[in-house]
Amino acid sequence: MSKTKTPSTRPPTRHAKEQVAESTQRLTVREAVFDLFRSFGMTTVFGNPGSTELPMFKEFPDDFRYVLGLQESIVLGMADGFAQTNRRPALVNLHSSAGVGHALGNLFTAYRNQTPLVVTAGQQARSIMPLEPFLFAQQATDFPKPFVKWACEPARAEDVPAAIARAYYVAMQPPRGPTFVSIPIDDWERVCMPVAPRHVSDSIRGDEAMLDAAAKALDKAARPAIIVGAGVARDDAWDEVIALAEKHQAQVWVAPFSSRNSFPEDHRLFAGFLTPAREAVVAALSGHDFILVLGAPVFTYHIEGFGPCAPEGSTLVQLVDDPTIAAWAPVGTAIVTSIKTGVGDLLARAQPRVRAAPKPLVRPRKLTGGKLTDSYLCQQIATLRPKGAVIVEEAPSTRGPMHDHLPMIDRDTFYTCASGGLGHALPAAIGVALARPKDKVIALLGDGSSMYAIQGLWSAAQLGLSVTFIIVKNGRYEALYEFGRRFGLDRTPGADLPEIDFCALARGQGVAARHADSTADLDEALLEAFRMKGPSLVEVSVE
Repeated sequence: MSKTKTPSTRPPTRHAKEQVAESTQRLTVREAVFDLFRSFGMTTVFGNPGSTELPMFKEFPDDFRYVLGLQESIVLGMADGFAQTNRRPALVNLHSSAGVGHALGNLFTAYRNQTPLVVTAGQQARSIMPLEPFLFAQQATDFPKPFVKWACEPARAEDVPAAIARAYYVAMQPPRGPTFVSIPIDDWERVCMPVAPRHVSDSIRGDEAMLDAAAKALDKAARPAIIVGAGVARDDAWDEVIALAEKHQAQVWVAPFSSRNSFPEDHRLFAGFLTPAREAVVAALSGHDFILVLGAPVFTYHIEGFGPCAPEGSTLVQLVDDPTIAAWAPVGTAIVTSIKTGVGDLLARAQPRVRAAPKPLVRPRKLTGGKLTDSYLCQQIATLRPKGAVIVEEAPSTRGPMHDHLPMIDRDTFYTCASGGLGHALPAAIGVALARPKDKVIALLGDGSSMYAIQGLWSAAQLGLSVTFIIVKNGRYEALYEFGRRFGLDRTPGADLPEIDFCALARGQGVAARHADSTADLDEALLEAFRMKGPSLVEVSVE
């Protein structure tokens, strides 16, 4: 009679020592994920926690910090500003469907800003998901689309670290943007193998023959123009663009609705801002025989237009890191490339013809103290702001006065939202201030815009950040009135905002506040706010 053998737990194809070594490497999913976050430099978590996220934060590491926003759109906005400033992904943690839903507006803005984010969301336990439990996310990966580049709910708990790693790499690949991982509540305690970080290229090199042809056409042009968009700032190509413009004596325009500053607006070659209308763009660029668009679409419009998209007889070349934008451009040659390397290639090939310097832009006259308008406010911010101050703007009807009277002259000192959605700038200013603690951050906000995210003031106060929130108070959604006139409305319903006390709202959340309603007290109010180390708010009633 033969004896029954006890089955071996050792895989027959592995040596016992290898099995022991493997077992010592095994971690909980939580440990493996936080090791990855640490290796990626993502040690700040922006969140508003719910029940399905709590297991993620068991034994929260001492070298991480949790930044609390009082609503998920605030969380996304803060992370967006933080990630744009650092040029690497920020970590966002949301609550299943409800939390993701609250965040979608600013997730859309982050997508249009091409901001790298890794967004995680809690999910109910795998064992009860077939029963549609309370606070579970139905079709979790479909919900945030199309505003994320990639979305995943891993098939197994053991796959969560690999999903996080992939989310990071995809977020950083051009065009950068948010990614999303849904993580069931019971995954964090499961055991898995660690995932080692890898080096993944996040740069694109443009086609050499196309760049060479573009460089030769630019060299031969009699009157070239350069259009700069947010991609220049995202790719840190400020110096390269200045060098290219100066080498070619090319006038530099800002693309319609650019969300970043990409060229010094006090430079002799600065030509101004393109209006987001087809006929206006063509009129502004008339007379330029070569148009080079850097890091921007060709072109972003806001109103219907007709006719050509570029002046007749001109040659247009676009350098952009987004193949989709390159594909839908209606005119010209598009070269898919990282902007910094693409402009560097054009510089290296440059042999321009001799050109006379173009006439400088005529600047608006200095305003004198009289009526307190948004133009005067922008002028005084420009005059009194501390050196190196960063402007984060969301005051749509004040955009024109800002262009005229508040020039952005230093690199990486202007942020706004590329989506046109409201509720971004107030929390984004907080994220920028977190990333740049030595600089003064100035949030220039419309009164209507600020109410989309006013509870963000609490986060600024809790963090003690040096942010000055300036509310342009005109008592209504002024941009809607402007469009109402364009559409022939004799009355614009739902556009008035009477009796909002922004100073009281600020003080109630721990932020020092002051009101200004005349040119006589504006300077003192601004200077006091700019001197403060912590957050402050100035409510400015404009005519």
